[in-house]
Amino acid sequence: MELKKYKLGEIAEIYNGSTPSTKEFDNYDGNIVWATPKDLSDQNSKYFYQGSRNITQKGFDSCSTQLIPANNILMSSRAPIGLFAINKVDCCTNQGFKNIVLDKKITDVDFMYYFLKYHVKEIEALGSGTTFKEVSKTSFEKYEISIPSLDNQQKIASVLSALDDKSALNRRMNAKLEQMAKRLYDYLFVQFDFPNENGKPYKSSGGRMEYNEVLKREIPAGWEVKSLGEVCDFPIERVSDKDISEKLYVPIEVIPRNEMSFSDTANIEKAASGLCSFSKRSILLSNRRVYFHKVCIAPFEGITRDTVIIINSKDLNNLGFIYQIVNSNHFIDYATLNSYGSEQPVLSTPTVQDYKFVYPNNGIDKIYSERVDGIINKVLKNNLEIRKLTTLRDRLLPLLMNGQVEVK
Repeated sequence: MELKKYKLGEIAEIYNGSTPSTKEFDNYDGNIVWATPKDLSDQNSKYFYQGSRNITQKGFDSCSTQLIPANNILMSSRAPIGLFAINKVDCCTNQGFKNIVLDKKITDVDFMYYFLKYHVKEIEALGSGTTFKEVSKTSFEKYEISIPSLDNQQKIASVLSALDDKSALNRRMNAKLEQMAKRLYDYLFVQFDFPNENGKPYKSSGGRMEYNEVLKREIPAGWEVKSLGEVCDFPIERVSDKDISEKLYVPIEVIPRNEMSFSDTANIEKAASGLCSFSKRSILLSNRRVYFHKVCIAPFEGITRDTVIIINSKDLNNLGFIYQIVNSNHFIDYATLNSYGSEQPVLSTPTVQDYKFVYPNNGIDKIYSERVDGIINKVLKNNLEIRKLTTLRDRLLPLLMNGQVEVK
């Protein structure tokens, strides 16, 4: 496959971003989509549609940010360097970006997305600065690349995109399944509208409620209060050096926020310590305050650091119920209030074990878990497939980019 050499500035316009003053409230919450590096790090997607905040026309006019037409590439150029996304809508960014508006007669946007991700180490090396490294517009424009013809770019991109598109479909499916499980949990255990003896919603139909002194709120009559320590085990099984290479490593960093499970793993750092093993269908909970929203069910057995609390339900038939308890906003608030330390607050295992929650006396927890067990299994299966697709993509990527494999 013949490759042609270009400087990036010859096949694309590079645009900086900017941030409107945050002291002017009317600069924000408008209709112009605006991205920060955090928006790209929080999403697990090739495409960017929406950031956490929009800006107004006033905000746009007040700074030097540029409107990037849809179907180009956003790249974070500092803190960190090398987060990429294809913007599917017109948008602008803050100053932590170098945005790449491509010459579509020479380059295919999907190909360039994969090409730049593959060469991210080279791009990181362009960074300079003392406080933190940043890729400048000038150095990025001078960055030399060698790419095939547009036709070959499109063929390569179609293969890689097909794998990522299937992974994205699985993630969308998981999100809908998880919403179903959460909605049913809220209906049964937050609103307390589980079916009464006549099949009607308990609380809405006048079911008797009693004030509980421990929880400081009303709960259905006859229901108990239990702690996580009563219904769960908290195993700490240390892993020896010889076992490390045989298991998948899952640190806090690769566990997503607000998702039931995960597909990513990482390479174990040299001289890693405090490693513990977990089982398939264990609940993994971060013990660092900044990561309390990272609560997941493991799709496979593996190892993690002791910054993750491993939780196994004593009754395997109520996994779904226990997961929703640990994933609830109430538990996260409890964990935040009861963590300790100033620089990086930590949540202790005994504190988790002491967490109190309402426990039904009518087996509705088992009924709930039975209903959502199929959802959990499907989510875990989808994540295992995402892992396989991602592994295949990552193996193909260098072969396709280096011309070792040709797409007919």
